[in-house]
Amino acid sequence: MRYKTVLVTGGAGFVGSNLAVAFKDKYPKLNIIALDNLIRRGSELNVKRLKEHGIRFIKGDIRNEKDLKINKKVDLLLECAAEPSVLAGYNESPKYLIDTNLAGTVNCLEVARKDKADVVFLSTSRVYPYEPINELHVKEEKTRFVWSGQSKVPGWSKSGLDVDFPLNGVRSMYGATKLCSEYILQEYINMYGIKAVINRCGVIAGPWQFGKVDQGVFTLWMLAHHFKRKLKYIGFGGKGKQVRDLLHIDDLFSLIDKQVNSWGKVNAQVFNIGGGSEISLSLLETTALCEKLTGNTIKVAAEKKTRPADLRIYITDNKKAFKTLGWEPKRTAYEILEDIYLWIRENEQEIKNIL
Repeated sequence: MRYKTVLVTGGAGFVGSNLAVAFKDKYPKLNIIALDNLIRRGSELNVKRLKEHGIRFIKGDIRNEKDLKINKKVDLLLECAAEPSVLAGYNESPKYLIDTNLAGTVNCLEVARKDKADVVFLSTSRVYPYEPINELHVKEEKTRFVWSGQSKVPGWSKSGLDVDFPLNGVRSMYGATKLCSEYILQEYINMYGIKAVINRCGVIAGPWQFGKVDQGVFTLWMLAHHFKRKLKYIGFGGKGKQVRDLLHIDDLFSLIDKQVNSWGKVNAQVFNIGGGSEISLSLLETTALCEKLTGNTIKVAAEKKTRPADLRIYITDNKKAFKTLGWEPKRTAYEILEDIYLWIRENEQEIKNIL
């Protein structure tokens, strides 16, 4: 590892904190700095964990340029900071969302430009417009919706969405800010010669995520079963058959570790990253696994009305990452949920206090 100093923005969040710890564990000599504004519920619990691993924590906000002046030359920037909710801005001003996900990204890229740092940008599958995805042919099976295979759309197959899927259409303000940031990053690569890679991630899951109804659904489901809290199948008839693939945070780290050691293969590239069709669940299937792991059965209500920008099915096609780097996810859906459950059991009181 040729880097000396790594800056992780959103460093006390689920993704940022796990990546920071994973890099420190594998490369102990790295000077890793985690920066976070601690606005998101539960992020304060990650501060102690970061410090225990020898990671410097700075409370700061990427919206403020001065907070990014850390008095250290940054060699690698992991840009994980974001307002991650797809529903953000629908019933309120989108200002915080735009200031964080777009203007904040520019502030981070200015650090990379000045320090000539390499950049890993965590984008999202939600850059793809939701209407064309929901228009793909679907059939309903016993526990899930499945693509029928009759659609002829570039970048789509029964294996999932590849990076060639069309970008024309609306995608939510969250998806729009992340896509705009991608475009700006490509200009920074071209204009200033920095090295960077973009990962459009699907649903990332695992320990140290504090799930909410609009982000972190698999943790939300496990938390509800463990603590016997209410849940609801929302949208698409209220049957719980909508499907997502899920990716263990450790599998994401294994990808990024390959990327930052293979710039000749990945610089200026965009990858779709997720669990793929083999590591996917419907909410109905997730309920069954949560019942099996916790031994608890809870009532799940039904709301037929579909939320704005929601998707019936989203599955990632990882073929570009496999062809380029030989990477593919290793943890199964059951293993991911089991890891979440064991983490909840081990940290039950602290998590309960936050909930």
